[in-house]
Amino acid sequence: MGVKIVITGPESVGKTTLTKELSKIYDGICIEEYARFYVENLGRPYKYEDVEYIANHQIDSYDNHLNENRILFFDTFLEITKVWFEEVYNKIPSWFNIEYESRPVDLYLLCKPDIDWKKDNVRENGHKREYLFDEYQSILDSLGLRYEIISGSGKQRIKNAIAKIENINIRPIVK
Repeated sequence: MGVKIVITGPESVGKTTLTKELSKIYDGICIEEYARFYVENLGRPYKYEDVEYIANHQIDSYDNHLNENRILFFDTFLEITKVWFEEVYNKIPSWFNIEYESRPVDLYLLCKPDIDWKKDNVRENGHKREYLFDEYQSILDSLGLRYEIISGSGKQRIKNAIAKIENINIRPIVK
């Protein structure tokens, strides 16, 4: 079973770039963010049922990669979906917490909102990135999950992430 690392944080903090770069450096598997793809292709405003569908897809993606013997890098995971449910709908599905807590992750890399926010057709929370960062950190703390905060921009952000990953004895494969 491979090591599971989740790259998380508020909108526009470089999660996708970081996930792709780390998966290349470590010759790992990049599990792309599904929510962005889904919402971009929805053709209408999303609803509660859509967020539930996204959560189920995230669970399936996790389960489908359990037997991989490589490092799995997830571009976001259920902690973001949990906050999405709570912030937008003030409720989460009854099954959600059990499903989330039963899928262990070896390390979360929580990206600080210390780079410029870039507007696009899906992002909607540029004004509350610090608040959302605190919410994600609160979830990780409350569940006692292992995480490291990633800051900096560009190549320095990637170097900072590698340094944090090396703390759990995963050595990068430099190409």
